[in-house]
Amino acid sequence: MTITRRTFNRGALSLLATAVTSKPAIAQTQEEGPMLSIEPFTIQIPDAAIADLNDRLAKARFPHAITDDWSRGQPLKLVKALTEQWRDTYDWRAHEAELNRFPHFMTEIDGQPIHFMHIKSPVPDALPLILSHGWPGSFVEFLDVIGPLTDPKAHGLDESIAFHLVIPSLPGFGFSSPMTSTGWDSARTAQTWDKLMKGLGYERYGAHGGDAGALATRELGILAPEGLVGVHMLQIFAFPSGAPDEMSKLSPFEMEGMANLANFEKYGGYQAIQSKRPGTLAFGLVDSPVGQLAWNAELWFGFEGTGVDHVDRERYLTTNAIYWFTGTSGSAANVYYEDTQTGAGYREINNPTPTGVAVFPEDFRSVRSFAERSNNIVHWTEMPRGGHFAASETPDLLIEDIRTFFGGLVG
Repeated sequence: MTITRRTFNRGALSLLATAVTSKPAIAQTQEEGPMLSIEPFTIQIPDAAIADLNDRLAKARFPHAITDDWSRGQPLKLVKALTEQWRDTYDWRAHEAELNRFPHFMTEIDGQPIHFMHIKSPVPDALPLILSHGWPGSFVEFLDVIGPLTDPKAHGLDESIAFHLVIPSLPGFGFSSPMTSTGWDSARTAQTWDKLMKGLGYERYGAHGGDAGALATRELGILAPEGLVGVHMLQIFAFPSGAPDEMSKLSPFEMEGMANLANFEKYGGYQAIQSKRPGTLAFGLVDSPVGQLAWNAELWFGFEGTGVDHVDRERYLTTNAIYWFTGTSGSAANVYYEDTQTGAGYREINNPTPTGVAVFPEDFRSVRSFAERSNNIVHWTEMPRGGHFAASETPDLLIEDIRTFFGGLVG
């Protein structure tokens, strides 16, 4: 028997249903912890939804290009090339099968559907680790780190440092939908991640995140629940305090990073819009696959096209397909609005949990002296290469840093 989860109500895509396998529902508990009803989950996009997408891509209308560069947004030539690839050569079914090689599950926490992958290590005493993606990303970002982190021996690494991985979709993103209520800021997501880990029976665990996932991970550090051994992030969004001599103490690496910050302030319009009017934006994103494709390209390909030569376009299209098929580009934008209301993720209140940060040069460059004002920094790495989507762009560096950080805490 196939147990079909709720059908997504997405207008023309209301045919879309995702189904779990024929395995029975699983209830996992922890003594004195929450009880979760967990169902195995298989990604199954109906043929009609794929046909609808292809029809929309074939009928896409493009704007007249005022310029042929990145000065006003993602250029026409890039978006057209991505559209043609999505329409003509990209094979969703092949990528769907790749994703289904990993065990997926669904649960519900505080009334919100939560999707997650759960990959157990063959090493019995491996450390449970929850990995959180950001916007406009997905759990797909982490595919290349799963093997080395869970089964290090098979990848030529020391098996004394291994992890059981829990990789969720953030609330309102992808299969963690539909969004059932307001108020899902990064702090609430952090509370949910602790409930998820405890509900899986993990009394002791670590956390890693990037972008919006870094905000939730830092909030988890602030929450400091029993059993959390440490948090590792790609960014800590801490800024100058205005002290007279503060900037003069920055390293050359950090000073170069100020140029990245200036670029973000110059071009980062998506954050302003999603922080203020995500509901209006949603109408365009969930009705036009090309509109969604171009909007999400802002971070993947960069404000000035720095990612054009190295972004894995097939993986980018897979993440875009997940946003499209689930109709969640609008709800995914809501985390910016919610965090703006509460200050979650950015607030400078004490994070007492041991914290590690991996700073990549083509990304927002976190500054250690700024971060240390309200975080228990015990590990800091300035990487030689890589950018915002480190798990996909430079998985080797990220794997090594995660292993080093958590190995130092539990070794």
